[in-house]
Amino acid sequence: AVVAHVVASGAGFVEDLNESFKESRKDDIWLVDFYAPWCGHCKKLEPVWNEVGIEMRNMGSPVKVGKMDATSFSSIASEFGVRGYPTIKLLKGDLAYNYRGPRTKDDIIEFANRVAGPLIRPLPSQHMFDHVQKRHHVLFVYVGGESPLKEKYIEVASELIVYTYFFSASEDVLPEYVMLPELPAVVVFKDGTYFVYDEYEDGDLSSWINRERFQSYLHVDGFTLYELGDTGKLVAIAVIDDKNSSVEHTRLKSIIQEVARDYRDHFHRDFQFGHMDGNDYINSLLMDDLTIPTIVVLNTSNQQYFLPDRHIENTEDMVQFINNILDGTAEAQGGDGLLQRIKRIIYDAKSTVVSVFKSSPLLGCFLFGLPLGVISIMCYGICTADTDGGVDEHEAAKKENGDRELTDEGSEEEQEEEKNGKYTELSDGELKQKDIMEKKKD
Repeated sequence: AVVAHVVASGAGFVEDLNESFKESRKDDIWLVDFYAPWCGHCKKLEPVWNEVGIEMRNMGSPVKVGKMDATSFSSIASEFGVRGYPTIKLLKGDLAYNYRGPRTKDDIIEFANRVAGPLIRPLPSQHMFDHVQKRHHVLFVYVGGESPLKEKYIEVASELIVYTYFFSASEDVLPEYVMLPELPAVVVFKDGTYFVYDEYEDGDLSSWINRERFQSYLHVDGFTLYELGDTGKLVAIAVIDDKNSSVEHTRLKSIIQEVARDYRDHFHRDFQFGHMDGNDYINSLLMDDLTIPTIVVLNTSNQQYFLPDRHIENTEDMVQFINNILDGTAEAQGGDGLLQRIKRIIYDAKSTVVSVFKSSPLLGCFLFGLPLGVISIMCYGICTADTDGGVDEHEAAKKENGDRELTDEGSEEEQEEEKNGKYTELSDGELKQKDIMEKKKD
């Protein structure tokens, strides 16, 4: 079945998917970008996506690269759980794997090749083991034959293949320095050493692999911090300026590195260590303006954070700070309570307004000035209407009272005429009476 037609802008390597894609997609492996035509992030991804299509085709990958307008085919997008734009998914059989890493060509291709391949990749020789270890900072290896542990390992791999590679090997393939207490075993190689999974100490295999899939010390950015949220660990970060080579910046970074290396057995289950370049992202996350260099500990599960109550001078001070967090004596700030949510809404609104005015002052004046002007005119009209109405009511009441007075007593002219009339009548009477008296006298 024809599932797509070629888009010229994609140089013939990215296919524009339509409704027939739903019926025929299971025959192939697809890497799909679900986008919206009006989305700015989608437009920014488009040239990168075209490069991904070209690279995948040139390397002979079995993965087909396509894109779908999720607004035109909303039912298909909804079926795949698309809730935002752009959303990148690799569709393999009945499974759909989300991509949540950096939107760069190399990272996307690495994701596609990892997920499209076998869940468990065998390492048949020590030479192959050495080659793979050089390519990967973190390496999970199952050692042994068929067992319930291997079944669990395969199950976890199907869930976490989006994050890391999974391998299997025999014991004689491993380096000579590796000592395994028993077989079968699951081993992670990282940080120049290795760690063996212990069901009694480490708990569920999936949770252990999820915690161990990062190096002990990382260069943390927004995407990495987002992924670290799935591990359930607190993240201890030295916020520094990588371009600043001053003693203070270098010292704080070294302190975090030393704690990550020397105190792994104490803290690796609860803490992830690293450094972040610049404070822009951390400021937006904490809704606060942190002065760098500094150290902050983040709890990504509930948006709390901890700041040292004193200056961190050495490794011992940092260890004491971490212990205070673990025993609950360190003061937690932030959180996801109602007040913090309201603060977040206000902060986000303020940040949006500021960013709009910085990028385009004229657009900002139009977007925010026009509504304010309309609201001002409406308020003025309402206030003016109330005032005029009050005057009119007052005048109407006054007029009504005046009409009542005129009805009861008559006008001034009528009253004057009436008075004159009475005076006239009385005068005529007096005259008549006077004439009668004169006649009697005669």
